[in-house]
This record gives sequence, structure tokens and C-alpha cells, in this order.
Amino acid sequence: MTDSVSLPVAAVRERLAQEKNVWLCTVRPDGSPHVTPVWFVFLHDTWWIGTDEGSVKVRNLATSPRVSLALEDGGFPVVAEGEAALHRGPFPTDIVDAFAAKYDWDVAAPRTPHGGRVLLEVPVGRWLLAGTAQ
Repeated sequence: MTDSVSLPVAAVRERLAQEKNVWLCTVRPDGSPHVTPVWFVFLHDTWWIGTDEGSVKVRNLATSPRVSLALEDGGFPVVAEGEAALHRGPFPTDIVDAFAAKYDWDVAAPRTPHGGRVLLEVPVGRWLLAGTAQ
């Protein structure tokens, strides 16, 4: 995993706190992209995403941990790149609390009887803000 790159812009931090969805792009084993909207929190200069253990995104990360994330508003682009690490629990309390505060949702609670939850941790390797690599 790479070292995290700090986010220098206060306006972007505000968007990360307020926006509900981010587009997550993972790489399939054949090299093609898989893009999906996900809920997230941004804490400690890191993206945190909760998902089902059997999801396509988790299977893709087994082959390649490289990901891109993009907020939905194309008029004020916020894109990040990094390498995801999987956590199978127990999850950090501050992250669980942040998901509860933002979405009124328990990120650790299984959605299906046969699948567990995982947490994706994505420290930022590079920011792309308004078309400029940071």
C-alpha cells in the first residue's frame, strides 16, 4: 500500500463530509473497469467503504488493489486514486460511528444471511482536482 497524500483544499473536505455517494472503480481480472456508486466516509485522509464480502468489487481487489474514486458532480471534479485494503472486522469504532452519523446505518451489519461485511480502506495516492493532479 502507498502512503496517503493529504488533501489540501478545505472546500473539497466539506464536499467529502456532505456528499452521500462516490463512484468506485475497480479493475476486473481481465483488466476491464468495474464502476459502481457506493456510500463512503472520509476520515484520517482515507476513504472508507462498506460492502458485502462476496461483491464484485471485493473479488476484483483480490486481483488488483488499485482503485479510483470520483464524486458525482462533474462541474467541480474530485477524483482520487489509491490502493484498497480489506478489513474483515472488527471494524474501527470511529469509522462505524462515522457511517452511523452520516447515513444512520450500521456498516458492520450483514445485509444477507450468507455474507459478511467488509470495510475497504483507501488511502489516497493521488488527487485529481479540477483536472490537475495533486
